[in-house]
Amino acid sequence: MTSVLDIIEKGTTYLESKGIDEARRNMQLLVTHQLGCSKVELYMQFDRLMAEDELTPLREKLKRRGSGEPLQHILGSVEFFRRDFKTDARALIPRPETEELASIILNLDLPASLNLLDMGTGSGVLGLTLAAELGGKCHCATLADVSHDALVLAEENKNLLGLGRIELLWSDLFSKLEDRKFHLIVANLPYISDADEQTLSSEVQRDPPLALYGGKDGLDILREFIKQAPLHLHPGGMIALEIGYDQAEAVETMLGDNEFIDIKTHNDLSGVARFPIAKLPGSPPPIEPAAESAELQTDTNQQSQSADYS
Repeated sequence: MTSVLDIIEKGTTYLESKGIDEARRNMQLLVTHQLGCSKVELYMQFDRLMAEDELTPLREKLKRRGSGEPLQHILGSVEFFRRDFKTDARALIPRPETEELASIILNLDLPASLNLLDMGTGSGVLGLTLAAELGGKCHCATLADVSHDALVLAEENKNLLGLGRIELLWSDLFSKLEDRKFHLIVANLPYISDADEQTLSSEVQRDPPLALYGGKDGLDILREFIKQAPLHLHPGGMIALEIGYDQAEAVETMLGDNEFIDIKTHNDLSGVARFPIAKLPGSPPPIEPAAESAELQTDTNQQSQSADYS
């Protein structure tokens, strides 16, 4: 039998030979997942000998990671804003930048009670995190997506967190939202241009294409979303987006051309203008108590489909 430390060393060398970034961290996470322990507990078990029934599944996971399969898919979970979420090939792997967007949103001057829409919710991490962090301030949260598979994953995460007042809705942008209005709309929509597809890492290319690509300039979906959004915001309602590294100027122009004011794009931790925040003129109306509902409908039954925003 081989010790935990020896396995980590050998696995790290293997992953490095396959060009995997942060090879040692990856290997440590694979071992902690296999042993069902924390990273601190792992350090205390370096001399522990691993049995063959532990090594066999670990070797398979190591092989998958060496082939470029994302670590999050292998582990089946990702930490986001101090919570664990399920993640797999059904939706975009949550990125650290989106955690930054959540922090920015939570520091905004939000209404005392609000209805939230997370458009293009994917695995649900942004909308669910905001609903959880806002607590009673969030009257209800609607998580919408064009992907049926993503919505099923989002529902699994909703149940994992034990959150109520969450509506899951299949919708091609606002197509199923009719005349509904919200106080806050957040969105991390596809923004990668067709030309940039070949520059993506093999791991990113494992994400669903429907969650990645936004047309020739990457802005097709954002363009249509921003055009429609004012019809679904209360006066004074706010919009918060995550966009591509070189899209801030174009997105700010689109927002200004579609009634939005107080437009500001916040930088991410790398200094990239990444998160446009804007609002509509006016003051939001209070939520009527009669509209409150403890149980919200889940509509994820329509099939996933690609949308044409040309």
